[in-house]
Amino acid sequence: TAMHNDKLIVEKYMKPLLCGFVEDYEENIPPIVRDFRKLRQFAEDSGWFRADPFFFFKYLAQCYLLELSALLTLWFCGVNPVSFLLAAALMCVSQAQVGWAQHDYGHLCVFNSRRLNHVAHEFIVGHLKGASSHWWNFRHFLHHSKPNVAGTDPDISLPYIFLLGDKLPVEWGRKRRGFMPYNWQHGYFWLLGPPMLLPVYFHYENLYFLLKRRDWRDLIWSLSFFVKFLYLFNHFFSSWWITFGFYMLIRYLESHWFVACTQMSHLPMDIDHDQRRDWFTQQLRSTLNAEPGWFNDWFTGHLNYQIEHHLFPTMPRHSFSLAQPYVKSLCSKYSLAYTEKPLATAMRDIIRSLQRSGSLWFEAYHTPG
Repeated sequence: TAMHNDKLIVEKYMKPLLCGFVEDYEENIPPIVRDFRKLRQFAEDSGWFRADPFFFFKYLAQCYLLELSALLTLWFCGVNPVSFLLAAALMCVSQAQVGWAQHDYGHLCVFNSRRLNHVAHEFIVGHLKGASSHWWNFRHFLHHSKPNVAGTDPDISLPYIFLLGDKLPVEWGRKRRGFMPYNWQHGYFWLLGPPMLLPVYFHYENLYFLLKRRDWRDLIWSLSFFVKFLYLFNHFFSSWWITFGFYMLIRYLESHWFVACTQMSHLPMDIDHDQRRDWFTQQLRSTLNAEPGWFNDWFTGHLNYQIEHHLFPTMPRHSFSLAQPYVKSLCSKYSLAYTEKPLATAMRDIIRSLQRSGSLWFEAYHTPG
């Protein structure tokens, strides 16, 4: 229900899996599940799942305008250290906003047609960003289905480099597992985290995914981004290596932005093995919000409303603020923490959580017995 708008297609694929019916199912639904279903129905009846086309048009238009500004900077100012860095910064902002834009289409939030959403997503994430639509869906929907669940959520699956949460570091420490000095992970995070994620790891994982699955259509979309990028920027620079360095600088800057906005909502929260909690409880235990505001909303692509987004993944982001009071009320009714922090605090807590997890591992590792 949360992940799919077109229920008929889902039922088509689920029908062969039907093996029976649970007796007295409706009578035994937990109250929190029943109340959340009522809230979702209220959101649907209130029109919060209907997209505002102009909202998404203006966000996509700014991506093109920022890219054009980067081109004009190099065109009129020539290539010098200041124009080089300014153009890279403008392209970084453009690419970050493209990242938030493709997220909308990937979650089927924009068009009524499932097919149109998928086609638009392939174009935006492929041609405008150089990534695979199918790769993104594969990773991101796993993350939404089981956020912060070890072994399922790919966003926390870096156990040999970083240990996350309060429980897994203790398990690893007692078993003497791991080869990194995890008590220093909050320090080497700045060497192996943001600098490596977009510039190195995502390029490798995209290519591996596409070639392994022989997804030639997505590969062509991704290659079209690099053809366009080279065509637009290569003639400004004296060699291919400078163009490549310009591209990697953009990804390096964007990676810090991306990591800060995406990980602030999850790394400081509960990370554990699958406890088979209900949907509402699992999302609240693993997700936090950054405070709303025009800058915070723009900077994070409205993913500062991460709780509402995780509860209603197909809801257009301009409706998150409408759902927020009702979600808070439901949390209050069932004594569940609704965690919301200032943006800067939420970002700082990424490092604090890494430091806490590393200390727990170190203590468990060096405790006799």
